[in-house]
Amino acid sequence: MADGGDMDEEAMRAFFPLSFGKTAARPTSAASSSAHSSTLRKPQNPSNPKPSSSTAADDDGGAMIGPPRPPPTPAGDDDDEEEGGGMIGPPRPPPLSAHGEGEDDEGGCMIGPPRPPTAEEDEEEEENDDDDDMEDDGDGGFNRIPLSNEIVLRGHTKVVSALAVDHTGSRVLSGSYDYTVRMYDFQGMNSKLQSFRQLEPFEGHQVRSLSWSPTSDRFLCVTGSAQAKIYDRDGLTLGEFVKGDMYIRDLKNTKGHISGLTGGEWNPKSKETILTSSEDGSIRLWDVSDFKSQKQVIKPKLVRPMRIPVTSCAWDHEGKRIVGGIGDGSIQLWTIKTGWGSRPDIHVEKTHTEDITGVKFSTDGQILLSRSMDSTLKIWDLRKMKTPLKVFEDLPNHYAETNAAFSPDEQLIVTGTSIEKDGDNGGLLCFFDRKKLELVSKVGISPHYSVIRCLWHPRINQVFATVGDKKEGGSHILYDPSISQRGALVCVGRAPRKKSVDDFEVQPVIHNPHALPLFRDQPSRKRQREKILKDPLKSHKPEAPVNGPGYGGRVGTSKGSLLTLYLLKEGGLIKETWMDEDPREAILKYADAAEKDPKFIAPAYSQTQPKPVFAESDSDNEEK
Repeated sequence: MADGGDMDEEAMRAFFPLSFGKTAARPTSAASSSAHSSTLRKPQNPSNPKPSSSTAADDDGGAMIGPPRPPPTPAGDDDDEEEGGGMIGPPRPPPLSAHGEGEDDEGGCMIGPPRPPTAEEDEEEEENDDDDDMEDDGDGGFNRIPLSNEIVLRGHTKVVSALAVDHTGSRVLSGSYDYTVRMYDFQGMNSKLQSFRQLEPFEGHQVRSLSWSPTSDRFLCVTGSAQAKIYDRDGLTLGEFVKGDMYIRDLKNTKGHISGLTGGEWNPKSKETILTSSEDGSIRLWDVSDFKSQKQVIKPKLVRPMRIPVTSCAWDHEGKRIVGGIGDGSIQLWTIKTGWGSRPDIHVEKTHTEDITGVKFSTDGQILLSRSMDSTLKIWDLRKMKTPLKVFEDLPNHYAETNAAFSPDEQLIVTGTSIEKDGDNGGLLCFFDRKKLELVSKVGISPHYSVIRCLWHPRINQVFATVGDKKEGGSHILYDPSISQRGALVCVGRAPRKKSVDDFEVQPVIHNPHALPLFRDQPSRKRQREKILKDPLKSHKPEAPVNGPGYGGRVGTSKGSLLTLYLLKEGGLIKETWMDEDPREAILKYADAAEKDPKFIAPAYSQTQPKPVFAESDSDNEEK
């Protein structure tokens, strides 16, 4: 009866549309597995120096094409296999015993479910598991590198030279030689992997360093200009630090850097202090709450008093020591304490033959990494800095932002390499063992682009690497779904939203060809000349005189151009007598008053003034 009810329900559902009713929930595991299958890494030529034995290869050493061969059958079982030839077609099933079970004791395949293990086999499996765990713990971190999957954050048009991931691993910043900073959010991204904001800190200046604050609410942006900028978490500008006066020779007397910046980092313990290094040869500490003043100016120790750029700088894990890579090849270290100055506590000369592109402290404060453009990575013991513990060579580096980083447990050291003109290898990530001081693995990131910045985030256990050239740049993220958390795993399985009917917008067609002067027809020359003649400015026509009766400059037939004036005149309130009077008589009317009470001539001069003699009128002469 139950089967009949189901059949009736299916028959009724056939009459409804497909979207009717509650849809069945899809299994999330299947969806996530399919999403991660699309991001599996392709095998790279520069593989690990210790390849696994499970890699399928031919007898000649080449990679096998197509499905794997069937397992060889015991000799003498099949007459078709002669001289070691492969069997054509599917393998034959093994002969069954009287009980219907495969001859597993003799090496045949067993058909059906396996037998339940005995108590002795359970004990052996537990011992083997314990041995495997001990082997994994004793390995040098090789099995813990997340390398199975890869995604690329694109958007930049040139080399990606700066990278920063916040402490929670949810927001990524990437800066490039195309003068822009792009912001990515794993929680808001889908499988298209698009940035949600793009910034241009300084027009025409490359982005060289990015650093998050300890609370991840702000970040520092260092460009090729002399002023560093502070942004909030959403990319809004909070302020920029002041620039110094380039005509002051002593750098301690300038209010800020006077040349382009080379690096910068936020104090890992103090959210109000940052560190910047510059080409002007100084390292400066800044207070984020006051953008117009600096806390400390550090001038490295030099053999000769000249300006040598500081190419890199870094804080230690406690925020109590500063290290700087100087342009003369030296590494200098300062300890922050009361009354400290520019004199370094540790000064090692000629550590590298070319510019130092990156320095990094270990968490325990015992190891210092230095990466240089002389194709080397050096590991230093801070307790004895005279000679390095190890020098790794043949690591080409052509970019001033190439760095070195530690793994989350700091048992591995990772750095990137640049491509060479005649070299066969592309951009690589090289992993080194900290204890054994040897190369563990080389991972190919890009066959044509160099690897500049690298970072291994401890919280999400994912490896970041930036690449690029003159035309394109990107940030590669390596992860493993079995050992990584959040980060790239969140956005890879999130499909982009499908467009619905509500998203459709009708673009109206506007028919108004003469709305802009660009689309208007040019008038004829005759009309242009007539228009110019009517314009008094272009034709230089003098103004015509005012003629006819009027009042106050207005001309009209009704003795005034306004109706109000006409009514006042007709009512007798305005009397126009000035047009009928003689001007001479109107002035002489005030002669007696002026003589008795002179207002415009001082009384001191009234006695000495000559008596005016007025000419007789012409009318009197005519009468005589």
